[in-house]
Amino acid sequence: MLQEVQSQSLTHPTAPTFYGAIKIMAVVFIALVVAGCATPTPYGPALDGKGYSELQTENDRFRVSFSGNSLTPRETVESYLLYRAAEITLQQGYDRFRIVERDVESKTSYYNNYAASSGYYGFHGRRSLRYGYGFRSFPYSYTTVASRPVISYEAVANIIVFSNEGQERKAPASDDHTYNAREVIKRLEARIVRPDPESG
Repeated sequence: MLQEVQSQSLTHPTAPTFYGAIKIMAVVFIALVVAGCATPTPYGPALDGKGYSELQTENDRFRVSFSGNSLTPRETVESYLLYRAAEITLQQGYDRFRIVERDVESKTSYYNNYAASSGYYGFHGRRSLRYGYGFRSFPYSYTTVASRPVISYEAVANIIVFSNEGQERKAPASDDHTYNAREVIKRLEARIVRPDPESG
């Protein structure tokens, strides 16, 4: 009997060792997947709800928005919104725009961290005829040990586009809500990160 037990311990990996290997492989796989998409939202049209979008509500009025992922800082989201408003202004043949209403919304989601704990089902070092090791009851399972909040931002603004020359609507001399579209493009251009052409 003793000889048989020793023989099994030499030919079969112990259950915790096998389970540990599976756990390590899962962690590495998840880390690789996360690393592949762990970049801030680039400046571009909305894709899967992330990026800029606009809606023309009147001849000279637009509702502009930019939504970023959890890696996109609030400052970047607001800058991208301002940049897009300037682009729209120039595309419509105007040179200035006024923000009549602006808001930044924060969205909080939660990512759970898991750890192994006592449970009922799991991998076990028992041989099967075809695959080597089978699946049977084993005292380990995953439980949530921590929940981490993750915040993302969306900036929204209603703008009026116009020109100071040849237009009825003119901005006051000292109006903090009115912008020169070309100046905005010039000053923010260096901060704009566009999508990688190869990723598309």
